[in-house]
Amino acid sequence: MKTSWTPIKTAVAMALCGAAFAMAPGFAAEQDKASEAGVAQARPAAAMLPGDDFFAWANSEWLAKTEIPADRGSWSSMHALAEETNGRIIKLIEAAGTDKAASAEARKVAAFYKAYMDEAAIEAAGTAPLKPHLAKIAAIKTRTDLARALGGTLRADVDPLNATNFETENLFGVWINQGLSDPTRNVPWLLQGGLGMPDRAYYLDNNPKMAELRTKYQAHIAAMLKLAGYDKAEERALKIFALESELAQSHASREDSSDIQKANNVWSAKDFAAKAPGMDWKSFLSAAGLGKQDRFMVYHPTALAGAARQVMATDVSTWKDYLAFHLVNQFAGSLPKAFADQRFAFYGTALAGTPQQSLRWKRALAATNGAMDDAVGKLYVQKYFPAENKARIQQMVVNIKAAFERRIDKLDWMAPATRAHAKEKVRTMYVGIGYPDKFKSYEGLEVSPTDAFGNVVRAREYHYAQQLAKLNAKPERTEWCMPPQLINAVNLPMQNALNFPAAILQPPFFDPQGSDAVNYGAIGSVIGHEISHSFDDLGAQFDAQGRLRDWWTKEDLAHFKAASQKLVEQYGAYKPFDDLALNGQLTLSENLSDLAGLAAAYDAYKVGMGAKAGAEADREFFTGYGRAWRTKMREATLRRVVLTDGHAPAQYRTYTVRNLDAWYEAFDVKPGQKLYLAPQERVRVW
Repeated sequence: MKTSWTPIKTAVAMALCGAAFAMAPGFAAEQDKASEAGVAQARPAAAMLPGDDFFAWANSEWLAKTEIPADRGSWSSMHALAEETNGRIIKLIEAAGTDKAASAEARKVAAFYKAYMDEAAIEAAGTAPLKPHLAKIAAIKTRTDLARALGGTLRADVDPLNATNFETENLFGVWINQGLSDPTRNVPWLLQGGLGMPDRAYYLDNNPKMAELRTKYQAHIAAMLKLAGYDKAEERALKIFALESELAQSHASREDSSDIQKANNVWSAKDFAAKAPGMDWKSFLSAAGLGKQDRFMVYHPTALAGAARQVMATDVSTWKDYLAFHLVNQFAGSLPKAFADQRFAFYGTALAGTPQQSLRWKRALAATNGAMDDAVGKLYVQKYFPAENKARIQQMVVNIKAAFERRIDKLDWMAPATRAHAKEKVRTMYVGIGYPDKFKSYEGLEVSPTDAFGNVVRAREYHYAQQLAKLNAKPERTEWCMPPQLINAVNLPMQNALNFPAAILQPPFFDPQGSDAVNYGAIGSVIGHEISHSFDDLGAQFDAQGRLRDWWTKEDLAHFKAASQKLVEQYGAYKPFDDLALNGQLTLSENLSDLAGLAAAYDAYKVGMGAKAGAEADREFFTGYGRAWRTKMREATLRRVVLTDGHAPAQYRTYTVRNLDAWYEAFDVKPGQKLYLAPQERVRVW
């Protein structure tokens, strides 16, 4: 469903009954003073109490000594782990390039990386790789031609349920998965897209910061067009921006996108012309490789209708400029340095507040991961994921699943039928540890050691063809949506499955030499979090077989929604800035899972350690949890996270401890301390 961690789109990513929190005097103001160097102010641990700010207390030393690297918008334990993991992977890739005994697939990975690193060859090629693609755009004459061109850009680059990824520069994105009511058949899901900025809010919100970004984005469009050889770039940019602003008007908000009931729209191929007039849909779908499909899940019907209106209302020349800009913008990393630098100037510095671009090898690794993620992952697990680690994590999963079942048994508000099905979901859940049972093949992918741009284009097309092929196959419950080298974890609601990639199963999340208390607090809470996603506001709508089905009694569902609303209010009271509060509804799924997951992990740790699980071990457990979330963010990045991310910023996620009675006992938290909640105000769901 949703990743445990906010995804990082560079190289290896890192990634649940009471009243609303009435902040103690000074608490909100103190947080509003968060500097650009970090979300929380770093203070000596002796100068604070866990009950005043658990995040700052647990991470005081790290916050005091850690600076956000110049090429990052944020930094965390996850980023640090990704950096270390990336260094290991680079050595593996470089070795594969010179080892005659390496597999053909490994050599293909090395060739992709080598081509991306060859900056001299990329500079020498200049804009030549772009020209055939731009020529096709220039040849567009009619709106039927336009529909074909737009259909040809469709890629499987979104994932609304597993990764909450709603963002694509292409006019639409497609996700291939089973239907909401039929787990026996894969269908194409169509999602909104077409914006160069992250979300409709960047186009429509009326505040100075957004207005400033809009101005900078128009300048970025013009700069990219100039680099590609277009005249009258500013005039073209103005029209492109106006078109995107019209598209944004019809886009669903992030809150609406999180409501699966609003996404449950089944269209036949014939429905498109009636429900979204203006587009030659037959030509569009045929060019997209979907011409033979008779059934679609239309996730964002208003966006499809709005885009179709603009296909008819906006002149073809503007659409051609739009397609040219987005082509250049998407592939800037594999073009000469001026293109990559301009893209970073907007997306890195202006949008995320990052002052310095990542080193070339990091960007090359990110591109290689994007092109051949499983092939890179195979190299990683062969070297760095021992069988004994997998076995120990598997036992933790068994223990935490059992703890979650025990918690279900103790719910006095839940009817027997609802309880039975909830336990069935837990028992039948597939949990993948480390790596998939079957890796993807790259046998048919053409990779050249001297053609970086072509490699990226071919890799995207290859991935799209692989995804389309799933339309002729039955859904596979054990299919992974994450590669092993990703530092993340995920719940897949329609598969009733979890993925825990190998790279997250290392310190500080899992330490083979560490205590059970610390490991259950860190990786145990992540495992519990992902299990709990099956019972958050979204996951609870799917049954054990992955169908969108109401398996709750009316009374049980009412209780669940009431308890969830209290968590919405609790998180909506947090204000990182004077002018910006967290969105408790947007982050509800993750907050529900944080709370339930931490509670289940605590129960499992107590049972597993028995008499050894005393007060000191309890403090280790909660401290392990708090330290796993250590994070600093620049102001621009934090604002973007608050506006668009389904995850609350890390600091506020640690505050879920204030809903667990055991935390109060472990740290002797008293009334008057800023995070204190009276027992009746603590949110209790599962």
